[in-house]
Amino acid sequence: MLESNHFCVGSKSMPMALRLYGALVALVIGTLPAAHAAAEEYRLGSQDKLNIRVVEWQTVEGAFREWSAVSGVYVISASGKLSVPFVGEIEAAGKTTAEISETVETTLQQKFGLADRPEAAVELAEYRPFYMAGDVNSPGQYPYVPDMTVLKAVSIAGGMRRDSSGGRAERDLISAQGNADALADERIRLLVKRARIEAELQGQAEIQVPDEIASDPKLPSILADEKAIMDARQKQLTLQLQALDDLKELLQQEISSLEKKVATQTRQVELARKELEGVGSLADKGLVVNTRVLTSERNIADMESKLLDFETAILTARQDISKAEQDAINLKNTAVSELAVERQEIEAKLEENRITMQTQRGLMAEALAQAPAAASRSGLPEPKITIVRVVNGKATMLLADESSTVWPGDVIKVEQELPPALQFSAGQ
Repeated sequence: MLESNHFCVGSKSMPMALRLYGALVALVIGTLPAAHAAAEEYRLGSQDKLNIRVVEWQTVEGAFREWSAVSGVYVISASGKLSVPFVGEIEAAGKTTAEISETVETTLQQKFGLADRPEAAVELAEYRPFYMAGDVNSPGQYPYVPDMTVLKAVSIAGGMRRDSSGGRAERDLISAQGNADALADERIRLLVKRARIEAELQGQAEIQVPDEIASDPKLPSILADEKAIMDARQKQLTLQLQALDDLKELLQQEISSLEKKVATQTRQVELARKELEGVGSLADKGLVVNTRVLTSERNIADMESKLLDFETAILTARQDISKAEQDAINLKNTAVSELAVERQEIEAKLEENRITMQTQRGLMAEALAQAPAAASRSGLPEPKITIVRVVNGKATMLLADESSTVWPGDVIKVEQELPPALQFSAGQ
């Protein structure tokens, strides 16, 4: 049954009386802690509580009546519906309080055949709660208040989870972080060294560093050291090869000179033989003595001996050229072999670094799980804050910071991330 409260005023005073009554209702509801400054824009959702007040102006009696059987505080169900006496179930999720008010008024007027449509004042009595999860001291469900930010929400949840192991977790965290810093520095040096070896093997003048470390502040000095090593090694190899080239050039010049001497000596031998033929015929006729023939033959023998020495020297020089060429090949092969061995050693060290890094990742993750609040004192990155928000029935994940606005129904997940040094993938 509807209860009636009559306000005896004339019909001409009705608008003013109705406005005064609505103002009083709004004033009372407006004093509730969870009132929202812009309720018309707020979209309702499950677990929101609404304060509904309904009054009806009765033109015949010149008074208005409060529908106390309808007025009250209602909670939107998990299915997003609002159940109001005489009105029935209303789809409330996603609607504004103004739309709920209009639905209640229209439904009551049509259902009871009223000449004048009742006035329904709908205000938020209490927002649906928000939820804290992750590395906070007290995760769970909390009542929402206006102007809520992530920083306020984390404070309500007791802040970041603190160390309950008597400081052991924080000490482990500091130790793991120190080891991680050393491993990160070693990894950068190994990657640059590997890039330097690859550049040497491919005969490149510059070192191509991996993109993953291109922005590291320590890279320029490490790269300069490796570039100096590469330049020194290339200079040494170039000088050794140049020395062998110079030796081959000298030997080639010596061969050319000897070949000319061979040609001259061969010509002299030919002339001496012709002379010997002439002297021999004269000796046969008794015109010259035999000693002259012997002298000519001795001279020819000496010249042929020198000719043999020249040819032997040419052969020796050519052998020296071949040896110099082989030495050059050996130098290059030795350099490539040394680089290949060095590259294998670097790959082994990188694998050892990766395995050790995984161990440090596990130790740090365990320490952070016990004492995430210690992260700020250890200079680790700020916690990762994610807000899971339902918009138009669809859950959306949003990255946030301490100043981000929290909405009713939001799930705020706070995670203390590992430092970048420990975030390399297992395959790297």
